[in-house]
Amino acid sequence: MKKYFNRGIIAITVLSFILFNCGGKEEEKKENSLYDYKTEKEVKKDGKTAVLGIVGDDNMQFDKKELRVKAGQKVKLTLKHSGKMDVNIMGHNIVILKKGTDKAAFAAKAATAKDNGYIPDGTDEVIAHTEMIGGGQITTIEFDAPDVGEYDFICSFPAHFALMQGKFIVE
Repeated sequence: MKKYFNRGIIAITVLSFILFNCGGKEEEKKENSLYDYKTEKEVKKDGKTAVLGIVGDDNMQFDKKELRVKAGQKVKLTLKHSGKMDVNIMGHNIVILKKGTDKAAFAAKAATAKDNGYIPDGTDEVIAHTEMIGGGQITTIEFDAPDVGEYDFICSFPAHFALMQGKFIVE
């Protein structure tokens, strides 16, 4: 009898562990949600505006490595920082660089531009950029998509570009 009781306790413990872990993951998905996707689809249907979202976190990661738009479209790009760290410790932005820009060289210049949100003064290497944000913050920019091609995007906070980068593809 004792043997069956112990097996029952173990089974209940394992099932409880599985149920609690699955529930936590679902809650995390809801917390990181940026958009009402139904609304986003309605905006995209007209073909005039590309609504994009990307999330950065406290592990220096973007949730996307590629963003796609059509040439000439209006772009509405939202960056959400899903972490908890302050902007001075783990700030993030999105900087879309012009073709031919050396990411490492740009990031080195940007690292010295703290007072300007880590965007070098007078630079002509940037198509568009968001403001620098910290944990829990959201920022949105709007701009016109450039010519057809592949452009790099990075986070210009010091040393983040090594991990936080991707391609902005204009079709």
